[in-house]
Amino acid sequence: MASSSFVEIERFHLISVLSVTCPCHRPLLSKNSLILNRKKLNFDLLLNGSKTAVPVHAKRATAKRWLITSVARAEADSVDEDSGKEEVEKDHISPAKEDSVSQLQQKASQLKKRIIFGLGIGISAGGIVLAGGWVFTVALAVVVFVGAREYFELVRSRGITAGMTPPPRYVSRVCSVICAFMPVLTLYFGQIDIPVTFAAFVVAMALLLQRGNPRFSQLSSTIFGLFYCGYLPCFWVKLRCGLAAPALNTRIGTTWPVLLGGQAHWTVGLVATLISMSSIIAADTYAFIGGKAFGRTLLTRISPKKTWEGTIIGLGGCIATSVVLSKFFCWPTSLLSAIALGFLNFFGSIFGDLTESMIKRDAGVKDSGSLIPGHGGILDRSDSYIFTGALAYSFVKTFLPLHGV
Repeated sequence: MASSSFVEIERFHLISVLSVTCPCHRPLLSKNSLILNRKKLNFDLLLNGSKTAVPVHAKRATAKRWLITSVARAEADSVDEDSGKEEVEKDHISPAKEDSVSQLQQKASQLKKRIIFGLGIGISAGGIVLAGGWVFTVALAVVVFVGAREYFELVRSRGITAGMTPPPRYVSRVCSVICAFMPVLTLYFGQIDIPVTFAAFVVAMALLLQRGNPRFSQLSSTIFGLFYCGYLPCFWVKLRCGLAAPALNTRIGTTWPVLLGGQAHWTVGLVATLISMSSIIAADTYAFIGGKAFGRTLLTRISPKKTWEGTIIGLGGCIATSVVLSKFFCWPTSLLSAIALGFLNFFGSIFGDLTESMIKRDAGVKDSGSLIPGHGGILDRSDSYIFTGALAYSFVKTFLPLHGV
């Protein structure tokens, strides 16, 4: 009889319990509640939302123990259900929170790497430009070699090879070496036209005489690689080392140490190179900040992140930097010439950036490489400089009388 009573009570699955111990308060009647009447010392049990209460007399200690056991089990089940619901809610909420936190941490880490390595590259590049001569040329040759390797790897990627036949791997390696020697030959001979023409002829003959079935796509991608990665960067050597006329009006030259070359070290080529590179950095920085803050209108489908608003702000920043530095270095002496140089630097920068973005888009990759943490590859960092050197050198050499002195 005792066991059957226990079974009957437990079968109703008590959910919650409300116990009133103070006689001055009325018991709160609610659904699924256990009511204690202290005057009669009886338990009134309301089972599973029933309208009628079942009286249970507590004359025996065994009956009281069974009831308490059932109530305790009901409370445990209710706690388990509540904790289960909380765990389910946590399972739904925690992955989203963890993803957002991890994304923020990843962006912060990437931005930190970008700033640190960007400052390191800027300081190193400034020292190399100041040194000039063979230091500048050899450093440029190393950059050209790595950039050429990245270019030919992009040409061999799946996105481009799906619509064309890439050049053989040995031709790509030979072309990378040829591109690396071009800046050295430019410094040694003073010009690069004949070596580039000869190299293009040799590469074309190697492609035409290869085994199998030669393709025009192989020839076009290879010749463009020689022009894009080798020939165009050589103009930076012409600009920095070829324009050896002293910048007589530059004030910093008068205080420059004699051990480092004295005033003669500050040539038109050095000043023009510093202004051009600083203008490119300003153009990229202002365009990035302006695009993030005000960017609404897409510039071109080649690069979805570039906007007209960012481009206009970048142009303004590039021209302003060119004018300010021209006043600081007292070169060029004409304000109109400084503005024109800023225009050319900006358009060379944006055109080089879009050209590399087009290559990467066809290749189906985001970055040309992973050599520089936070920046990508060499081409990702130097694409804005590829066309700018040729434009700046041509402008100073052709349009500025006496090289702007």
